[in-house]
Amino acid sequence: MKIALYGKRFDNEFIPGVEKLIDALVRRGIGITVHTGFHQFLSTRVTLPSNSEVYNDYTDLKGAQFLMSIGGDGTLLETARILRDSRIPVMGVNTGRLGFLSNIELSQVEEAIEAIVNRDFELDRRSLIEVKSETFSFGDFPYALNEVTLLNVQRNSMITVHCYVNDQFMSTYWADGLIIATPTGSTAYSLSCGGPIVMPESNGIILTPVAPHNLNVRPFVISNSAKVSLSAEARDPDFLITLDSRSFTVPCGTIVELTRASFELNLVAFKEQSFFKTIRNKMGWGLDARSKK
Repeated sequence: MKIALYGKRFDNEFIPGVEKLIDALVRRGIGITVHTGFHQFLSTRVTLPSNSEVYNDYTDLKGAQFLMSIGGDGTLLETARILRDSRIPVMGVNTGRLGFLSNIELSQVEEAIEAIVNRDFELDRRSLIEVKSETFSFGDFPYALNEVTLLNVQRNSMITVHCYVNDQFMSTYWADGLIIATPTGSTAYSLSCGGPIVMPESNGIILTPVAPHNLNVRPFVISNSAKVSLSAEARDPDFLITLDSRSFTVPCGTIVELTRASFELNLVAFKEQSFFKTIRNKMGWGLDARSKK
């Protein structure tokens, strides 16, 4: 078995835990391949096995059965761009703060690796959004795992967003922005703007306005089989589109189409984990001082 490691910088307090993680892989005879940038960081802090390999992108991952994301949720989001449509399962090891997607703590890696070796896990398939435009390019990976957001470039005035669903006019939003979120992204930016929490396996896309200047505008959930077409107007000649953490400056009037991607990201889920348990433990959802559950 071979496992790919992906990550970014982490605080020194996590170094002993990462060393134990690597030792646990080596003791089980599991091969390791490390992303180039992460290899440069790790090699000066932990002892990597002499036979460990280095990879740059998904084309170098042939033979890897899993990818371990070491970091926070933002790091795990970046693995979608690394893996693309390879469908290699991802296990998130948390060295960040919330650890909602990266929900394996360093103290749990021994049990997690053992479960992987014994195939004692399930795959949690997460949908992505694809972004297209006939007049603008969103690079070689025009996909978002959490959300696509339209914003004013200057962030100091409203933006007008015209929204069509399956070529039928839906609404015009006057707001600071508009979030188009997957179920995975329902617990991220969309939630902070009043959007609903949606179970990961739900077949929906959430449209959540950011600080709308309309009393009668609320978040809206549509089918993820629908096509969403958007165009924006602003005081500036351009507006901003973000795909997770990647930003693009787009000319106003550009028509942008959003659809469900043809592939999914596979997250490793262990039996003792559940979505409801995660949102209770990580976000305090439903907790009440009067309840002991």
